[in-house]
Amino acid sequence: MIQQQAKGKRLLNLFAYTGSATVHAAVGGANVTTTVDMSKTYLDWAKANLALNDTYGKHEFIQADCLEWLDEEAKQAYPRQYDLIFLDPPTFSNSKRMTEVFDIQKDHVQLIQQAVTLLAPEGVLYFSTNFRRFALDKEALSKLNIEDITAKTIPEDFIRNPKIHYCWRIQHDTHS
Repeated sequence: MIQQQAKGKRLLNLFAYTGSATVHAAVGGANVTTTVDMSKTYLDWAKANLALNDTYGKHEFIQADCLEWLDEEAKQAYPRQYDLIFLDPPTFSNSKRMTEVFDIQKDHVQLIQQAVTLLAPEGVLYFSTNFRRFALDKEALSKLNIEDITAKTIPEDFIRNPKIHYCWRIQHDTHS
């Protein structure tokens, strides 16, 4: 989906791991990609994966705690703006390099709200989680347009057990 929608767009890939969303966006013709992850090793893999594909555009790699980076960016008077954001955080983290314990169920509302501050007016945020008992707090996020696209994102090998992850397409509510 990201590759198909990326032409001429700006992508933010948070908790990027090995950068697959970045590579798909770049292959799809994204003008700008920003890839953020705490791990230097993962960012090096993301760079290598990008180099293995014929891509153009400007690619930025930021080694940072995604939660802190997103919090700081969201507080800016004029925050960066992205047309596509891929947000696939871990279920839980208590890394020594993080200032606080992260729990996707407890922290997802704030995380999504901060990410939306970086979303261009017509942009799309894809939020995904592998937490099998996850429940999206739609009431707390009621000012956003949210579409559950989980079924569209389940690989064929997992059709019999579709609870491997959940995924939503989130946009600004243009009717408010």
